[in-house]
Amino acid sequence: MKMLTTPLTLDKIASLSAGDIVSITGIIYTARDAAHKKILEAIAKKKALPASARQAGLPFDLKSQIIYYAGPTPAVKAMPIGSCGPTTSSRMDSYTVPLLEKELKGMIGKGKRSEEVIKAIKKHKAVYFLAVGGAAALLATKIKKSKIIAYSELGTEAIRELEIKDFPVIVAIDSKGKNIFDRKKKG
Repeated sequence: MKMLTTPLTLDKIASLSAGDIVSITGIIYTARDAAHKKILEAIAKKKALPASARQAGLPFDLKSQIIYYAGPTPAVKAMPIGSCGPTTSSRMDSYTVPLLEKELKGMIGKGKRSEEVIKAIKKHKAVYFLAVGGAAALLATKIKKSKIIAYSELGTEAIRELEIKDFPVIVAIDSKGKNIFDRKKKG
């Protein structure tokens, strides 16, 4: 198992290969469909602003960060968050390329990605991780702190900043474009 701390750097990303089991510690952000749409709207608005106003608009700096495709349930008892499992990543494919262009370096979700996203991951030297679906309660135990940082009106789809420790993932698509879903049949 490889140990990884955030934020991601090009060296850290280059050391990962499709199929690696990784334990992530540090800060990551949650975002699903509705939040992605708002982020892209903020990026579009930011482009329309004069240069002096361009620093406003995004809820967090995307550079070198990881977005976890999750919409956690409300916190229970003494835990900082409720169940927090991955959402099907292909739902975010139409939003992904512009975020990679803004230097997002990692995504966590479940399932395959489109060819366009795979090419963008390779081009922008990013990485796509899989989290185990169906293990939301277990994954929540790896989250030490959670706070809503944007779009609270979206409820469970609000953007959260999560502090995680030893969060288990698998490298599904590495920065070279190698993909664990692309298993060619041997004949």
